[in-house]
Amino acid sequence: MIVAEAVGRALAACGVGAAFGVVGSGNFHVTNALVAGGVRFVAARHEGGAATMADAYTRMSGRVGVVSVHQGPGLTNALTGLTEAAKSRTPLIVLAGEATEAQSNFHIDQAALATAVGAVAMRVTSAEEAVSRVAEAYRVAVEERRTVLLNLPLDVQAAPFEGPADVMPPAIASAVPSVVPSVAELARLLGVAERPVFIAGRGARHARRELEELADLAGALLATSAVAKGLFRGSPWDLDVSGGFATPLAAELIRGADLVVAWGCALNMWTTRHGTLVSPGAKVVKVDLDPAAFKTHVPADLGVAGDVARVAEALAAEVAPRPGYRSPELAARVRAEGRWRDVPYEDESGGGRIDPRTLSIGLDDLLPRERIVAIDSGNFMGYPSMFVDVPDEGGFCFTQAFQSIGLGLATAIGAAIARPDRLPVAALGDGGALMGIAELETVVRLGLPMVIVVYDDEAYGAEVHHFGPHGHPLGTVTFPPADLAAIARGYGCAAVTVGGPGDLAGVAEWVDGPRDRPLLVHAKVTAEHGSWWLEEAFKGH
Repeated sequence: MIVAEAVGRALAACGVGAAFGVVGSGNFHVTNALVAGGVRFVAARHEGGAATMADAYTRMSGRVGVVSVHQGPGLTNALTGLTEAAKSRTPLIVLAGEATEAQSNFHIDQAALATAVGAVAMRVTSAEEAVSRVAEAYRVAVEERRTVLLNLPLDVQAAPFEGPADVMPPAIASAVPSVVPSVAELARLLGVAERPVFIAGRGARHARRELEELADLAGALLATSAVAKGLFRGSPWDLDVSGGFATPLAAELIRGADLVVAWGCALNMWTTRHGTLVSPGAKVVKVDLDPAAFKTHVPADLGVAGDVARVAEALAAEVAPRPGYRSPELAARVRAEGRWRDVPYEDESGGGRIDPRTLSIGLDDLLPRERIVAIDSGNFMGYPSMFVDVPDEGGFCFTQAFQSIGLGLATAIGAAIARPDRLPVAALGDGGALMGIAELETVVRLGLPMVIVVYDDEAYGAEVHHFGPHGHPLGTVTFPPADLAAIARGYGCAAVTVGGPGDLAGVAEWVDGPRDRPLLVHAKVTAEHGSWWLEEAFKGH
């Protein structure tokens, strides 16, 4: 056995989930060893897609994903996806061959690249330490919630390895709070708050039961950041997403809160509309594993360090029941106004183009409820995020920490591998779709019954609506029509072009049929207006 094989087998023994990558000479043996150890390998068509697939898989499966890439360009191709994962604190392990000879065409400072984008750089430097380095990489990924680059120098990979390659996964510590002063102070604040609101983020996606039980005691309303959309679906006090995607009712009620408790949620500019959703008179509390989060974005008046579920359980023993923000009248308003489709709008479909709100509502009605929706970035992204519902927190995958377009299709593939029990739905803009289109072949090859919806305004719409009103020329960000349905058929997909509500019948036919091929919906959307959520985002540029 050589070191490369020992690394792959040791990582498999740690219990990692699926691996994604593009195989070259520098990662051939380690990838085969992962497969021999029982890890599913998914071959992508581009390393950037592989990294994003692994990120999405990890988010939706709860298991550590692996990215396997060639030295040098394999890693640089993957960097945007790795940056998204690192910014999102996704527990991910990247295996990269490494050319350590300065004369090699493949030689770059791979550790510096990883550090620059927020990942943790590690290296296997000898056969003797190979297995222990794998165990440490796995521990850092899981316990510290970090994206880890494990560099595998080519000469070390080829060295003989003697000894067992199996490794017991390291024990992962969990935060077990007691009634420490910060928990006691939060209990006191909940005991006096008249209008408490809980906003749950990605760090709370495992804690629905505990948060709902505490909210019932405190009379709190429930909202989420975009990445945790669906967490409280079915609760009569669910306001859905806070921030740019918030309904008018949700924005009103969150602004009216006198206590905002962020559970595993950074309260960034997206979630708070640059802080405007938090009343100046409101107390802000953050519960997070990372104390550094207490002073970022909207600073906390009180920080509680610990696992969300355990902190909520500890608080439930200290908080007496009170009505808080809840009343029969407010429950009736949430039922009547709590979803975007309940908000009246003027349908602007016509002239061979469909209003993206009408499109999204139509898809929401047609597609099976057991779905997992992945959203790319761009001017369009709020429409599927707001109007296409999901059954729970396991139904929405939002890779937006780096705000890059082109990740959506790969995100949907990783999510589909993680949750094969659900219909995968990818929502893309035309720019992002064309940027990541090579992975259509991956969708077809894997036999995924995916619905890929392209909101096509024939432009980089965010730039059009940001710069156009000021009279700037737009020739660099607008494009002639492209027949995306024909392109999809060339890859082996079924396809339908939608230019009005009546064309959605083609989607219904696919849903009612065998679903033996993925479906691309080329939606020609109206483009007269910019999106209010990106107007908010541009304030931060």
